[in-house]
Amino acid sequence: MSIAASHPSSFYADKRGILSWIFSTDHKRIGLLYFYAIFAFFLVGVVLGLLMRLELIAPGRTIMEPQIYNQVFTLHGVIMIFLFIIPVIPAIFGNFFLPIMIGTDDVAFPKINLLSWWIYVIGAIFALLTLVVGDGPADTGWTFYAPYSVKTGTNVTLAVLAAFILGFSSILTGLNFIVTIHRLRAPEMSWFRMPLFAWALYATSWIQLLATPIVGITLLMIVAERVFGIGLFDPALGGDPILYQHLFWIYSHPAVYIMVLPAMGIISEMIPTFAKRTIFGYRAIVWSSLAIAFIGYFVWGHHMFTSGMSGPARVVFSLLTFLVAVPSAIKVFNWVATLYQGSIDVRTPLLYTMAFIFQFLIGGLTGLVNGALATDVHVHDTYFVVGHFHYVMFGGTAFAFFGAMHYWFPKMFGRMYNERTANTAFTLLFIGFNILYFPMLVVGIMGMPRRYYDYLPEFHLPNVISTIGSWILAAGLILMIANLIVARRKGAIAGRNPWGGVTLEWQTPSPPPQHNFDETPRLSEKGPYDFDLK
Repeated sequence: MSIAASHPSSFYADKRGILSWIFSTDHKRIGLLYFYAIFAFFLVGVVLGLLMRLELIAPGRTIMEPQIYNQVFTLHGVIMIFLFIIPVIPAIFGNFFLPIMIGTDDVAFPKINLLSWWIYVIGAIFALLTLVVGDGPADTGWTFYAPYSVKTGTNVTLAVLAAFILGFSSILTGLNFIVTIHRLRAPEMSWFRMPLFAWALYATSWIQLLATPIVGITLLMIVAERVFGIGLFDPALGGDPILYQHLFWIYSHPAVYIMVLPAMGIISEMIPTFAKRTIFGYRAIVWSSLAIAFIGYFVWGHHMFTSGMSGPARVVFSLLTFLVAVPSAIKVFNWVATLYQGSIDVRTPLLYTMAFIFQFLIGGLTGLVNGALATDVHVHDTYFVVGHFHYVMFGGTAFAFFGAMHYWFPKMFGRMYNERTANTAFTLLFIGFNILYFPMLVVGIMGMPRRYYDYLPEFHLPNVISTIGSWILAAGLILMIANLIVARRKGAIAGRNPWGGVTLEWQTPSPPPQHNFDETPRLSEKGPYDFDLK
């Protein structure tokens, strides 16, 4: 039985057919359009990652040539960064749940919201065209570093234009969320009665709005140099490749917080629900989100300690890098304090929450190694950086995304999944992830450089362990996806509030109706996490 048939009053039943979806201005349908598109690209990125790990299972050639390997890891990076990790949580769960969580019917600009999805699809098409147009996909890495990116014969121009177009989707989504939060909150919902996920989206949206144009201009400069030979970054023409690094990281380090801040907001929603108590330090978490967004603009230079930078500049950027860890630590302490003496209900979303905290801490602490001037010299451009980055992005943001999928699945689709199977999938994902990425930290300290097709024999064992971990991780992903697909079709009908949550989305039916609420939602004067309201 279809969702529309089993839930005749839900937003699924409003109109039928593919056109009613791809031209819909309903924020819930747009959230699901993003969900299907982004998850499809995520799976492509996973397959490319598995191919890379197969190549690295042993020294020498195994399944691909060096040039193909360079193109595979570039395409893996472009897909995972620009098509998955940056848009995934704001575009899917922000679109679906932000209006409901603040008690309104839709975002401020529904048509612009639909336009942002179409722009995302167009950008994705440009990225895919690099496979069949010209001399194949770019081989520069996802950072498109000059001067190589202006000299290589591969299809860098199309890949850069894809990232440029995707930036517009990000800007429009951020603008929409800022105006929605400012103008459309329920009449009784003051700023400090908003859910923390809404605060996280608010902080993220300002980064999207202010930082994304910088990388857009930078990427156009790459296109201009390739097409017209202007010489902005090519030293042979009087250009400066270090200028490109500055411009790129002025956006791309704030982009790290575009990726992780919404994930932190999700964790701040799930912990109170499964601890059955109000969040500890609500205002501290709010201000820490804004502090991360603000400080994140000023730390880009730690990517360039070995590129050539004055001594005082290195010290300042190192200090700022350590400073941004403080608001992140505030969040972790408050999450743990919320769990302390709570009536903890161990369900699948909480397992992903705990994995997020564990893996994000490893990612954060290894980030301090990269931010320290002395140690960065030794680990820069090694697999230590790859391990650190994946612990933050995959172990952090992606695990929060998986947790959110299981947390809000009953609300989005009106059905429950098999929790035993979901817990088994989580176990495989957690074990596989750590077996895959922890050896990268070890082999990086040993000195193995990243982005290399081949390696010395002494790096063999960690790479074998890492590749085996990728297989376990893939098995967990397959089981998780199969479980959710079966649940969507045959799962038990979900109630309005299966987890006992107290934010506004749990006051609306599952799935929500077209206009979100079938009655006026109740707001508590004690804030969004008042468990006396149930």
